[in-house]
Amino acid sequence: MQTSQHVLFERSEMEDRHLVRKKIREHIADKAKLPILIFPEGTCINNTSVMMFKKGSFEVGGTIHPVAIKYDPRFGDAFWNSTKYSVMTYGFNVLTSWAIVCNVWYLPPMVKEEEEDAVHFANRVKAVIAARGGMSVLPWDGGLKRKKVKESFKEEQQKKYCQIV
Repeated sequence: MQTSQHVLFERSEMEDRHLVRKKIREHIADKAKLPILIFPEGTCINNTSVMMFKKGSFEVGGTIHPVAIKYDPRFGDAFWNSTKYSVMTYGFNVLTSWAIVCNVWYLPPMVKEEEEDAVHFANRVKAVIAARGGMSVLPWDGGLKRKKVKESFKEEQQKKYCQIV
């Protein structure tokens, strides 16, 4: 990992966020270095949607080269439902599947617009990726698959539903 210039950090450490942002800015300022590969969604889901992106990747400036990746589950499913299968069962399923096939689309580079904040830029990139992969856009974080939903979020969704009905 040291030979390929990874930017490592501990997600639970708030101090590390500032350090990572600084390291990424330094990295993209050096034109001799290769682009950084970042997965801003923070987690993988079941191949149907694109969840909320972490905004930090979009705060540092530079050009974003979006990539849409969608797995084809016909030969083997790469999605790991960690609430249903242990890591051993998942590993066994992947290793004994016929193949893990995915479609990869390299999309045109995108740059943050002048009046755009990091959240809007992230949402614009997310929408382009979702459209190309034929997936829906979700407004919530991938952490929801492991955490209990806040009551305020439930109430907000219920109010929206009531307005529709």
